[in-house]
Amino acid sequence: MHRYSTLLYIIVVTVLLAGCGADSAMKKGDKFYALGEYFDAAAQYKKAYAQTPAKERELRGQRAKKMADCYRRINNTQRAVAAYNNVIRYKQADSLTQLFLGQQLMRNGDYRGAGKAFQAALDSAERTDIDDRFLTIIKNGMKAAKSAPDLKKKDSKYTVKREELFNSRRAEYSPMLTGDDYDQLYFTSTRNQAQGDELSGITGTKNGDIFFAQKDDKGKWGKPQTIDSELNSAFDEGACCFSADGRTMYLTLCKTDPEYPRYATIVKSQRSDASWSKPTEVTVARDTLSTFAHPAVSPDDQWLYFVSNMPGGLGGYDIWRVELLQNGTGAVENLGEPINSPGDEMFPTFRPNGDLYFSSNGHAGLGGLDIFIAKPTESTTALTTKTANKKDEQLSEMSSFYQIEHPGYPLNSQGDDFGMTFEGLHNRGYFCSNRGDARGWDHIYSFEKSEVLVTVKGWLYEMDGYELPAGQVYMVGNDGTNLKLNVKGDGSFTQEIQTGVDYVFLGTCKGYLNHKEELRVDTATMSNEYVLQFPLANISAPVLIDNIFYDFDKATLRPESKTALDQLVKLLNENPNVTIELSAHTDYLGSAEYNERLSQRRAESVVNYLIEHGIAADRLTPKGYGKGKPKTIRRKVAEKYPFLKEGDILTEEFVKALKDEAQQDSCNQLNRRTEFTVLRTTYGMFDEEGQLKNPPKPKATTEEAEKPEDDSWF
Repeated sequence: MHRYSTLLYIIVVTVLLAGCGADSAMKKGDKFYALGEYFDAAAQYKKAYAQTPAKERELRGQRAKKMADCYRRINNTQRAVAAYNNVIRYKQADSLTQLFLGQQLMRNGDYRGAGKAFQAALDSAERTDIDDRFLTIIKNGMKAAKSAPDLKKKDSKYTVKREELFNSRRAEYSPMLTGDDYDQLYFTSTRNQAQGDELSGITGTKNGDIFFAQKDDKGKWGKPQTIDSELNSAFDEGACCFSADGRTMYLTLCKTDPEYPRYATIVKSQRSDASWSKPTEVTVARDTLSTFAHPAVSPDDQWLYFVSNMPGGLGGYDIWRVELLQNGTGAVENLGEPINSPGDEMFPTFRPNGDLYFSSNGHAGLGGLDIFIAKPTESTTALTTKTANKKDEQLSEMSSFYQIEHPGYPLNSQGDDFGMTFEGLHNRGYFCSNRGDARGWDHIYSFEKSEVLVTVKGWLYEMDGYELPAGQVYMVGNDGTNLKLNVKGDGSFTQEIQTGVDYVFLGTCKGYLNHKEELRVDTATMSNEYVLQFPLANISAPVLIDNIFYDFDKATLRPESKTALDQLVKLLNENPNVTIELSAHTDYLGSAEYNERLSQRRAESVVNYLIEHGIAADRLTPKGYGKGKPKTIRRKVAEKYPFLKEGDILTEEFVKALKDEAQQDSCNQLNRRTEFTVLRTTYGMFDEEGQLKNPPKPKATTEEAEKPEDDSWF
């Protein structure tokens, strides 16, 4: 009897302690959940569930539901499915339980089971008063479960490969290519090399840092490296993007606070030489209780796209945009339908041709986050910003600008697929996916889709000088194309063109004359790149006219000079308000009087050629300097002749001081040159009374300002 009483006492105490332990675990789990630390919350809920007696079916079902919700949020699909099934087993399921189970089964590729769960969710929703947003999500889920098997069988022409060089035993996501040759890859990783010692309560891994990899001279990727600057911290940094010039990085920062939920913010870092500065916050909206994440800069550098759950959207997370101004940001706009849905839209990114790529679980796909393409139907920059009380009108207007496409399998899978980045205009690059990872961790994949792509690559550079990264190119086509193209740090630009279209390109840069090129490609059966050169003449310095040849000891132009002179005719026609001095120079050999007379006749020969080819005589001033103005060496010439340095003046004394006869010959050859110098840039702009012939037009109305520019500046 005594033994029986002792045993009964032990059992009662054990049950009471277990109940107390379960309650304590639930309280801890609820605290972690409120802070958004779902990994830690799941561990506590699991502990509480295990300590809950099997006979307390209702309580076990309720705790299983909380556990399932955490597993769903940290992408642990297998455990989420098991937990939701327990919720159903203990009869605690509602329409949302069935909806979330269906979504998890989609992520497992179990489309038949997902369809049944969505149907059960719909049946339950019809018996209850469920939010219209979730009702739409359920119906979209049913559609996806039905269409996914056939969608997965279609050949999308994409090839996909997991890139082990960039991946670790933790998570990697949101790759982003940058650099003039797209030879740098930045991405987020929670690998052991990330800063900080604590593990995230959200993921159970370290907080993310930005890492990067670099291609070598042979085009081979090196191993990922840490960034030695204040860019990263012990907090969570990720999902970066770059401005058009590559000197500003926008990224997501999520700080940890033990007392408050974690709200992500967008920050930016500036690059000085090879170092990134400490990030500073970008204020996109005065809302401190919403998340702002996943920045993406539009190809024209005018808009910052981002993700937020702030009020005024269509679902959980929506894609928004804000205008980038010189002194901050402008008004915020929601992209509206068809991009945003009642579900979540995340990770926007741009292909340089203007297509917007994003990921969504609200549109019908293969499961998890699927990548979608929003193709603009007209220029989004034509939108006018609406005031807050015209939000519905704004969303309606935005919706007409995009057509949505699903790129199919294998770019998309039953898992989460997101974070696209492109190697220039080509349909190849990198993205990330957690397909096949039981822990739900993301990894980097490469992708490529074969397609016929016709592009033009142009180079802006100073005549007889270096590249002009401050320049711009205006591109106009007879199909209505009217674009302003920025150039990269090496003075180049790359742009896709269409066959059968007549294009005109105007290269411009402050302090230089314009240069125009024309291009038409009739047909294309394979990808091709056409190269255009834009040598711009400096307004404030003499410009060498290369390859001008005269008969020996005469002023007669030789036939091989025609190409260079015709280019000069073209330049003067493209810049009709310019007058120039055409100068000829000789070396020091011979008398000063003879050289001056010879150079004068040669300068006049060039001027006569230009007049014969339609250039007005009063725009041209011939001048023979003989040996009176020896050449001053510029940096690019010094690179070609190692015995010279920038700033050297090739006077007779300088040349004779050179001991090498070949070097003297080279200097004499450099002195024998023909140049032009810009005298005026206002020729023909004023009438006889000194009035401007074509004064600026009055400021256009808003409606007129939205119309595309014409090509009158040509």
